[in-house]
Amino acid sequence: QVQLQESGPGLVKPSQTLSLTCTISGDSITNKDYGWTWIRQPPGKGLEWMGLIRHDGSSVYNSALNSRASISRDTSKNQFFLQLTSLTPEETAVYYCARWSKSGELDFWGQGTQVTVSS
Repeated sequence: QVQLQESGPGLVKPSQTLSLTCTISGDSITNKDYGWTWIRQPPGKGLEWMGLIRHDGSSVYNSALNSRASISRDTSKNQFFLQLTSLTPEETAVYYCARWSKSGELDFWGQGTQVTVSS
């Protein structure tokens, strides 16, 4: 069974950088059949796809983030990471990591981690 677990700070100050970790079990981050993605959901709003890292380590991002997001990985620990710079309070949200299949399905999700951006 594939499992994903997010971890990171629950509170970040405005203008600071958010760093989150997603730890994968039950699959390999280098599996050629899948990508690994970050998604967030602000309170009362819909899901927003943030970016994805492929099995080869290349990544793509939501252009709406204006190049503030970076996704990287540590294959030895089977983890991938999100860094998001210049945070604003409007980016308070539950942040999720998920597995992306070639069919476009997000078939396994972490439980999500609450991130509050506040001074």
